[in-house]
Formats: sequence, structure tokens, C-alpha cells
Amino acid sequence: MKILIVDDNQELACLVKWMLEDEGFEVRLAKDGADGYLAYLLFNPDVVLTDIQMPQKNGLELMGHIRCHNPAVKTIYMSGDLARYGLPLEEERKKYRVGVLEKPFSRHELMSLISQS
Repeated sequence: MKILIVDDNQELACLVKWMLEDEGFEVRLAKDGADGYLAYLLFNPDVVLTDIQMPQKNGLELMGHIRCHNPAVKTIYMSGDLARYGLPLEEERKKYRVGVLEKPFSRHELMSLISQS
């Protein structure tokens, strides 16, 4: 399975990449929403694991662009401030396959969301 991680916190992104590669996934990183969109087009991942709050495009905007190509792509949003995005995330959950992780999260929480169909 191919996973794209989009997060402007490169230390966290590298740590999550290491965890996922350790589980056997093929992983690519992108530093923000604009970079994430290009990475999506080149990599065509099965899962997009994206921070919400980022420069250029936030995670919700990024997924809006990606869903023009693949509305069914599995998405996992990450944020240290989930309450701020409650309503948009509820709308996402009604329409798409969406998981949500509150930072900081555990390896178990991450793997559990990835394994859900």
C-alpha cells in the first residue's frame, strides 16, 4: 500500500514515515498542501495522511483538489487542534472515507485507522 504524508512539521512527518515503512508501506512525504498535490499526482497513493493546518493549502483544501482526480481516496486528517475543524471534518466524514488523528497520536492509533477499509 502506498501512503502520502503531507505535513509542514518535517520532524513529525519523518517519524511517521519511518513507522509506516517499518510496517511495510511505501511512503512519500510532502511539506505542504501545494507540494502534497503534486506529490499525489506523481505517486498516486492509496492513503493520504495530511495535517490540516499548513501553509499554501491546508489539508482540507488539498483534499478538495485531490478528490477531483479520485473522490474515493482514503484520507486521514491530523491536527493538534481538532475542535477548530469540527464542522468541516463532520462534513468530510459524511461524504468520504475519512479518519481523524489528534496530535500527538500513537502508532497503534495510526495503524488502526490505516487498516480500516
